[in-house]
Amino acid sequence: MINNEKPRLAIDMDEVLTDTLRKFLTLYNRDYGIAMDIHQAPGKELHENLPEGVNGQWKIYANEKGFFRDIPPMPDAIETVKALSAHYNVYIVSAAMEFRNSLEDKFDWLGEHFPFIPWTNILFTGDKIISADILIDDRVRNLVHFNGRKLLFTSPHNLLVNEYERVNNWKEVAGLLL
Repeated sequence: MINNEKPRLAIDMDEVLTDTLRKFLTLYNRDYGIAMDIHQAPGKELHENLPEGVNGQWKIYANEKGFFRDIPPMPDAIETVKALSAHYNVYIVSAAMEFRNSLEDKFDWLGEHFPFIPWTNILFTGDKIISADILIDDRVRNLVHFNGRKLLFTSPHNLLVNEYERVNNWKEVAGLLL
């Protein structure tokens, strides 16, 4: 049952709850020998830092069934979100419509790693047009039109952005919100 008196906290999945970057690096390392610690220029997407011949491979990976199913959780994400759920109505809000197989993969992943989040609080969408009190996301495009408190979760692609309140990891989220 939802407690309407608790603030609503919306949390993104990719590069916030899930270490999607690590999954891509693991596959690029396996298939092309790209170093796991490849230098990523601040403000650029991973594929923009890769050799031209392989930089489009990310779309093929992301469209594979199972790609989103076994991504490792971000450190401290599970414990922190569980603690947050005592103080907030936690919603997982993920853009799962772009890659056909991601919807099922992400739903199953959440069931495994975040079984305490009810299915009614899982929102798969295209654009994140949502109403909540707080949004934690790594993509500026999702924060721009959001009306609540905006927390930008650090990822290499957003390192040059400084218009938003930034959190670098889940311990910092806990420090701010618990």
